[in-house]
Amino acid sequence: MHDIEPYWKWKEIYDASSDPDSPFYGRQYSEFEYSNKIYNYYIHPQWDEFGSKTLYLKILMADYDLAYAIIELMGEWNDAIENDVMNLKREIIDQLQINGIRYFILLGENVFNFHASDDCYYEEWWQEVSEAGGWIVALQFREHVREEMRRAGLQTYLADSPELDEIPWRKMKPEAVFQAVNLLVQRILP
Repeated sequence: MHDIEPYWKWKEIYDASSDPDSPFYGRQYSEFEYSNKIYNYYIHPQWDEFGSKTLYLKILMADYDLAYAIIELMGEWNDAIENDVMNLKREIIDQLQINGIRYFILLGENVFNFHASDDCYYEEWWQEVSEAGGWIVALQFREHVREEMRRAGLQTYLADSPELDEIPWRKMKPEAVFQAVNLLVQRILP
């Protein structure tokens, strides 16, 4: 797992550690010192911790003018034991929302497992963004993770569809990803 690094090709466009409105403003990274672990496995030092022992993230883009954020996730999303969604909501999402973000794209291809608990933080997050005209999208999650999320009823709060997963986000600039997702979400959501 130590060689799975966050997507880096947009770094010249946006860097959370240089953004004064980011929860990671001023953070220093090492390319060589591996200190964070998921269970007994070291992970790449570019991933950001936010209070979870098993789930890490990277804010790939936060555009305050267009009010969207693209967040890549890595690890095991465990609400049952670690209450990861609470940590995500309180430590990251709340600060982004204070700064005007109302559209969230969660990239989940490196989320290997999901363990559900109750949905109150998802419901709170969804209410806040929907009242502001926004949405939350789960993009490129593995099918077994998606199935667990569906069993927990999270499709009410996190939009996902096969059409969304066809967006070749790695070949696009962040604003183009947002525009493509937004166009599809307008058709998917009631």
